[in-house]
Amino acid sequence: MAASMKNVEEIRTRVILGEFGVTNTHTTDFPGNYPGHDDAWDMKKFQQNFRIDIVQLDENSLEFDMVGIDAAIANAFRRILLAEVPTMAIEKVFIYNNTSVVQDEVLAHRLGLIPIRADPRLFEYRSSGDQAAEDEASEIDTIQLQLKIKCSRNPAASKDSSDPRELYLHHMGKDHAKFSPVATASYRLLPEVSLLQVVEGEQAERLKTCFSRGVIDLEDNHGKRVAKVVNSRLDTCSREVLRHNDLKDLVKLGRVRDHFIFTVESTGILAPDVLVTEAIKVLMAKCRRFLTQLDATDLE
Repeated sequence: MAASMKNVEEIRTRVILGEFGVTNTHTTDFPGNYPGHDDAWDMKKFQQNFRIDIVQLDENSLEFDMVGIDAAIANAFRRILLAEVPTMAIEKVFIYNNTSVVQDEVLAHRLGLIPIRADPRLFEYRSSGDQAAEDEASEIDTIQLQLKIKCSRNPAASKDSSDPRELYLHHMGKDHAKFSPVATASYRLLPEVSLLQVVEGEQAERLKTCFSRGVIDLEDNHGKRVAKVVNSRLDTCSREVLRHNDLKDLVKLGRVRDHFIFTVESTGILAPDVLVTEAIKVLMAKCRRFLTQLDATDLE
């Protein structure tokens, strides 16, 4: 019975990386799926298990762990970061006289890719369909910028160079998506590496090379080199160890189903921690709208 419950817990909480496939990838934590196991939604239990841990934060990037949620919520949060956190960008370009070698369409496209460092929370949306509002700009819905720059050849450039960054001064680049405030917003499940038995000597040395640096370390045990899992988080889940017939049965590879490692890189418009905060507000607003619609449906 104990072994059976342990197997159920593994199916519910771990994604297992095998030699020929990945198992336990589907969600199973719904009521009645396992006899004798209560998976009914409980707010207090969720509040006890859910947490956010900040791992690394600087001016442009943030890495944090979001633990205790379903993959659907994690993915919704990622998509909000990519597409729904408000930002400002150039949408319409009117060109009166283009004397460059760049076509009007390409020039307008590249202007739209330039991230505008302005806090969108300080502005209001224009009313759609109101012609007067569209024609008249004000300080609460519009930002006015002037771009005074000329692309010219660099006289100090090498004659043999073919790099535009060296040949020209003030050439334009294309680095960021237009309305996305993040350069990167991604997540991965927390890797888990478990040793099923003691691995020592030459096998331990080879086992260490099968993983990313820092995952496996060797420690001295009465004169013998013994493998030890130091930091599973650094594993890239390459499954290289499964190629070795004498090593593949010594380890168990998995990922924690409800432990998401998020990486967020800002374009510079807003700090990454502010972007995450704003994404949470957007998600909360979506939930409130959904609950409002449910209430309205019940009344009907």
